[in-house]
Amino acid sequence: MTTIKKEIIPFRRFLLDSGFEVWAGKSSENNDLLSTKYCAENDLWFHARGSSGSHVVLKENLELGEFTKKEIEQAAQIAAYYSKQRAASRVPIAYTFAKFVKKPRGVPSGTVYIEYEKIINVKPVLPKTV
Repeated sequence: MTTIKKEIIPFRRFLLDSGFEVWAGKSSENNDLLSTKYCAENDLWFHARGSSGSHVVLKENLELGEFTKKEIEQAAQIAAYYSKQRAASRVPIAYTFAKFVKKPRGVPSGTVYIEYEKIINVKPVLPKTV
């Protein structure tokens, strides 16, 4: 008999209607862990622009295909909700592929540099949790 050990994911987890998972960091240290250890290069990474907040990752799933505009918007809404701008009616969210997110040595926890970002303005709301 083989025992299968299910990995405990230490982040907030959300399941979109399409089946894609979204993970959100809980603290600056947790954001570092998410952005540096738990991201695949083709996951999409999200963060509120010009504000502190959770790093949010839309997890790639080859069985489900490419991300749609709706899935990108839903992940961005989660990033907006878990930011200091939660009370705003619309929040600008930067996003890029995780392979373009870099954590330089010596910078504070939760600080990363991103390249090739796009911006989407969304309302801060949450989907159902996993």
